[in-house]
Amino acid sequence: MTEQTQNTQMQLMQQILQKIEQYDKIVISRHMRPDGDAIGSTKGLKEIIKLTWPNKDVRLINSDGSDYLAFLGGEDEQAEDEFYREALCIVIDTATTERISNPKYSLAKELIKIDHHINVQPYGDVCWVENLRSSACEMIAFFYNTFRDKLKIDVTAATYVFCGMVTDSGRFRYETVTGETLRLAATLLEQGINTDWLYANLYLEDFDYLKFQAHVFKKMQVTAHGIAYLVVDRKMQKRFALTTEQACEAVSFLKGIKGCIAWIAFIEMPDGSIRVRLRSRFMQIHPLAEKYGGGGHEYTCGATLHDKKQIQAMLQDGDEMVAQYKQNNSGWM
Repeated sequence: MTEQTQNTQMQLMQQILQKIEQYDKIVISRHMRPDGDAIGSTKGLKEIIKLTWPNKDVRLINSDGSDYLAFLGGEDEQAEDEFYREALCIVIDTATTERISNPKYSLAKELIKIDHHINVQPYGDVCWVENLRSSACEMIAFFYNTFRDKLKIDVTAATYVFCGMVTDSGRFRYETVTGETLRLAATLLEQGINTDWLYANLYLEDFDYLKFQAHVFKKMQVTAHGIAYLVVDRKMQKRFALTTEQACEAVSFLKGIKGCIAWIAFIEMPDGSIRVRLRSRFMQIHPLAEKYGGGGHEYTCGATLHDKKQIQAMLQDGDEMVAQYKQNNSGWM
């Protein structure tokens, strides 16, 4: 990171700290269909603010939740319009306004964006985006660590933030993990996080779900040049009583195959649309997602299709990308 970039980063964080100090009413929101990072970063920041300024009215408001992460606790009910008119709204881990899980966010007096996705849509009065960070939770950890002489944290807040860092970094295995990521994680662990409890809630599976995983290994396919893929249709979801979150998790079962440097899961939704989860190693996969109206990170992204015929079209385009990458690069596995 250049000195100029570091200066810009510090200026943005100082602006955010000043805004938080300025407002007595604060709303924190995230993206729809939340993952560990979205929930961990928002719950963590709320806890940090409340610990530091107990008299502030800080509310975590969203229109949906996550069964998978329900063990972290609930959120606040929607507030009246009047509350927003004198409030600061902080939206975390959300690249575009259309994905914000709070329809009233625009009523707030001021808006802050904190995100680690590619900045396709800058928004807000303050916009702090670092797309090379492993997670939004890493940004919250960095924010706390930068101003730790002023901000307070406890084991609860640390657990929320650490949870998002663990899940969004693939247990610290993805390419976005750096030495700073691990140093910040260590700072959180020093608060006394019960990792046995956290990992048990995150990663233990019911026996029936393991049967689904075995079924995935039977049904998965591989394109000519190396994309592992699976279609999780409504019939399969009903057979294994899958939630949408569990169906989407199928993409993680496709990783780790030699020669397959990209893997994709197509999940049929109740409205007939098809949610797509794209992952890769070595080769950046986000251009494929963007071609089909999606986006995200370079190696982890998503899209939505509206016709089953688009599945084959996306696979063909992706297979050509893989073929070209393998032809022009070495060292992939």
